[in-house]
Formats: sequence, C-alpha cells, structure tokens
Amino acid sequence: MAAALGQSSSPGFLAVSELCQNGRETFLEASRLLLIYADNILRNPYEEKYRSIKIGNPAFSTRLLPVRGAVECLFEMGFQEGDTHLVFPKEASIEQLRKIRDLIAGERNSRLNESNQTHRTGSSETVASTQTAAHQPSRPADSVLAPARQQPETSPVQSLEVAAKILKMLQTKFKHLVLMYEDPSIQQKALASIPLQQLKGKAQKKLAQATRLDKDARVNEDDFLLLELLDWFKNDFFHWVNNVPCSRCGGQTEPKSDYLLPTDDDQRWNVSRVENHYCKQCQHCNRFPRYNHPEKLLETRCGRCGEWANCFTLCCRAVGFEARYVWDYTDHAWTEVYSSSQKRWLHCDPCENVCDKPLLYETGWGKQLSYIIAFSKDEVVDVTWRYSCKHEEVLSRRTALSEATLRETINALNKRRQQSLSENRKRELLERTIVELVEFISPKTPKPGEYGGRTSGSMAWRIARGEIGPEKRKEVVFIPSEKEKTSKLFHLIYNIVEDSYTRISNNNEKIGGWETAVWKAESIWRKVETDWKMIKIFAPIQIFLVQRKLCWKQF
Repeated sequence: MAAALGQSSSPGFLAVSELCQNGRETFLEASRLLLIYADNILRNPYEEKYRSIKIGNPAFSTRLLPVRGAVECLFEMGFQEGDTHLVFPKEASIEQLRKIRDLIAGERNSRLNESNQTHRTGSSETVASTQTAAHQPSRPADSVLAPARQQPETSPVQSLEVAAKILKMLQTKFKHLVLMYEDPSIQQKALASIPLQQLKGKAQKKLAQATRLDKDARVNEDDFLLLELLDWFKNDFFHWVNNVPCSRCGGQTEPKSDYLLPTDDDQRWNVSRVENHYCKQCQHCNRFPRYNHPEKLLETRCGRCGEWANCFTLCCRAVGFEARYVWDYTDHAWTEVYSSSQKRWLHCDPCENVCDKPLLYETGWGKQLSYIIAFSKDEVVDVTWRYSCKHEEVLSRRTALSEATLRETINALNKRRQQSLSENRKRELLERTIVELVEFISPKTPKPGEYGGRTSGSMAWRIARGEIGPEKRKEVVFIPSEKEKTSKLFHLIYNIVEDSYTRISNNNEKIGGWETAVWKAESIWRKVETDWKMIKIFAPIQIFLVQRKLCWKQF
C-alpha cells in the first residue's frame, strides 16, 4: 500500500486510507466498483449517464454504501450528493478523479499481486501471514510522515499508528460527534436538565457588579452565563468516576486491564470499550461502559474527561453558545466557546471548572503537547498553538504526520462541510480564522491560574499520568488589575467543596485547585471522603495554614 499511496499526500488519502481498512474481500469488491465508476467517466467524459449514480441501485446500496470509506472516495473524486443520485458535475476536476482512482487502483493491484504470490508459493507460512494481513487495517503511506523531525525513540510503526489514529479521529469526530450536538431533540433534553433561568439570574447580578467596577469592561451577560454553566456542570450535574461501586455488595472496586464485551444497547450509544471494575470482596465484575453519545450522558451524568467534555459541549450548544469539542492527543478533552463580546474563542475545561486558562496543561500539568484539534458543526481547526507557549518544543513532537498532510486533510473536510453555508457565514468564519492565527503566533505568558496541577481524578491516577504539576511550585503572586487598583480592593475566597478560589474583585475569576493560589503552605492537604460525601482540609493544628502577602504599595 505504501507504494500506491506514497504517490500523493492529498486530502484524498484520508478517504482511501479508510477504504483500505476493510477486509480483503470487501475491499476488492468495493474498489472494483469504484474503478468502474471512475473509468467510465475517464473514457467517456462527455456522456451524461456515466456522471450519475443512483443511490437506490442495488450494487451501490449493498456493495458500496455500507463499506467504510467507499462513499467518501466518491466524494473525494468529485461526486456530489443529490436527492436520489450522486452526481459528478461538469465543473468537477477530472485530474482529482484520476488521482483518487490511481490511489485505489495501486492498492488493489498490490493486494491482488500479494494473493497471486501466495498462491504460487503454496507456503503455509506465507498463506498464514497473508490471511492475517487481510484482516488488519492498512497503514497510511510513508509519504505522510514527517521524517525531518523524526524522534529516535519513535519507531516507524508507532508513527504510522499515530497517523492512522489522527486521520480516523478527524473523520469520526467531525462527521458524527459534533453533528449530534445539533439535534433539536437532544438539545431540548439537555435544556430540560439545565436550570437556565437561575443561571441567567446569577450572571446578570455579576455583570451588574462588574460594570459598576469597570464601565469599559468588554464582557456581556453570556460571558458570565458561561462561567455559571461551568460551575453548575462541575458541582451540581456531572460527577467523576475513578472506580464504580460494586453493584452486588456496594464495596470498592478496582479497574482491570481487560475489557468486557459491549452489549447491543452499549453499541447503540457508541460505546467504544467497556471497563471491567473488579470487586475483590465478592469477586463480581462490574461493567463501566464508556459512552460516546451525548444524549446517553445526560442520563448517566458521569465519566472521565471525554464524557465531561462531550456532555458539556452539548449543554453549551443547547443554551445557544457557539461551542467546539476539543480533542488532545495526549489524552484529554475539553470545550471551547466563542465569546461575541471578546471576539475570540475561550478555553473551558468542565472537569477543572476553569475558563480561559489555555496554558494550564503545558505549564501546570506538565503535558508534552503535540496535536490538539477543535471540532464544531462548521469546521475543524488545529488549535494546538493556543495551548502552548513553547512552540518549538511542540513542533519537535509533531512527527506522525507532515504538516502539509494535516493541513490539507482539515481543509478538505472544511471545504465539504461549508459548501452549503451562506456567503456571510463563510466570511465570518474566515475573519475568525484570521484573528485566531494572530492569537496563535502571539507571545504567551502563563497567568497565575495556569500553574496548578490537575484536580480532577484520584491522586494515584493523576500521579500515574504525570499531571500533578511541578513538585516545587512557585510562590504565587497576584498582580492587581486596573479595577482592583482603582477600588483598592483585593477579595479572594476559597470554597473547600468546589476546591476553587473566586477572585471576587476581578470579575469573579475562578481559579481551580487550592494549591494554585497559595503563596506558601506547610503540612497541609485536602482529602475527599467519597463514602461519607465529606471534604476535609488536614493540618497539624486543624487550621488552614496559608500565608498570603498583599503588597498595597504596588497600587
């Protein structure tokens, strides 16, 4: 396959790569039909009948439609969807069709030659290896890798696997996940769970307070509503799962490395895997399905970061925010919400209850970032650079795909999705892209709220992931804002239950994690008693030993 796909790093590679992941017989039959469609047009470019494929045709509906990547290949060739037919328009590019056709033909010939060679040798070893290969996904071509910055510790096989994972993720998230958020019935179900009027009332009060302190503040009610929605989602609606309680005896369980088989009902809700949480007390295996369908998450209201971001993004869309689901290759997920008052996308992590702290992961958690992709109903965006102030280091880790391949793949997905948008909407998206690009290349300096380690999940889990932040923290110093200087007021409170600070004197800024705002502390820790539903702060003399210096002379 490498020889066939190595001829091009075009966006069409993604569709052909998906097609190649089918089993041998399925691929050969689907590719045969695709080549017939393509060759008919190439041989008879002016014949109208060859430019149209009836969707109800049995060959198409039974042999192509169900096959992974097959219809996508037709779209990449230039076909467009009509009411009852797929149509190859007169203005479509013959060269593009030929390019995709040649990629498919190259892989088909490779597999046929492979089969013939096996038949000739009659070697049982060769037959076994060929049968195994026929059921394994074909890997992306070497040409899509970026060898110039290849790290020595990453093998070619690992890079190919990463490339395949990223390419597959781009399609599945954009084609399926984010479109679920636009379902009116699911949005209504989400709205029924959100105390919207109560949240709006709180937002209006805080907006009035903010405008009294700073009449020139570039914020509106939606900005404060977003903060209230984050707070409600974290503290009242969703909850984190480390281990599920045993369904038989109620005792504690521990996750096992082996996964359980998903049921038919699990698959209905897009379950990718079912964790096995084993109870040592009664030897019972407890199922923890990892749901990927946001509607189901409105019912379960639990999970880890993927479930949190998935459900919170739906809630944002239900409320009326423009929202994006954000996927991080280093195993995290969150949401971005567009602020109409500030004319920019705001980072929102529902697990941590933080807003507009994009450097939190790199600076606070110590993540080695590489690929971060945002998905909305209208576009896919590589937003990696918003979340890093160390671009050169990040670039050195982006070795699985060439930058050109990633860019072209994203552009192709966006072009197809945006075909039906109005010119005004296309112009609006373009203007936002320009603003984003400027933000991406602008120098960044971590803010006080971005130095802390992760707060969601058990301590053992966070330590295992290396996300507790630096062992020796900097002494945190708050720099008074213009508003605080004018009012000569610095007001910071800590909520032990939420494990967050609220900087009341600065537009109720939220800071997650008690350590993140501490100047100096000794022999103190926070413990969550999940069995008793209690949260305690432990210290040698049972008081919160936190020293804070406020230098009013700075005012």
